[in-house]
Amino acid sequence: MQWWMWILAGLGLLVAETLTPGGFFAFFFGLGAILVGALAFLGLAGPDWMHWLLFSVLSVLGLLVFRRPLMRRFGLSKGKPVDRMEGEVGTVLQDVGPGGFGKVEVRGSSWSARTAGSVALVKGQRARVERVEGLTLWIRPE
Repeated sequence: MQWWMWILAGLGLLVAETLTPGGFFAFFFGLGAILVGALAFLGLAGPDWMHWLLFSVLSVLGLLVFRRPLMRRFGLSKGKPVDRMEGEVGTVLQDVGPGGFGKVEVRGSSWSARTAGSVALVKGQRARVERVEGLTLWIRPE
């Protein structure tokens, strides 16, 4: 493969990384392709089979060594899935009677809620998520 084809492929992979929520996978393959293109331009990459070997090794090595630190650096590994909302605090959006249904705002989103105890909750009151069942949050007064 020509050196400029490696550079174009690498740039394409870097663009793909920015357009998709891939989590720094295409990024390292893009860098590997650009490095192989640079080495081929300088005449240091050898025959075509060596280009592919260098691309594979550089991409996987970069992925294994640098991906986790980059994920930590940009805070991408700290996501909280929905089923881990226990303990979060929200605001009651409508009055909820004991054992009744209503709405609560948690993390900026409106959720269906049900009181976990025998105490009524009033609009504007802060409540803590006790458990999650499907898309319904079981809440108690804070």
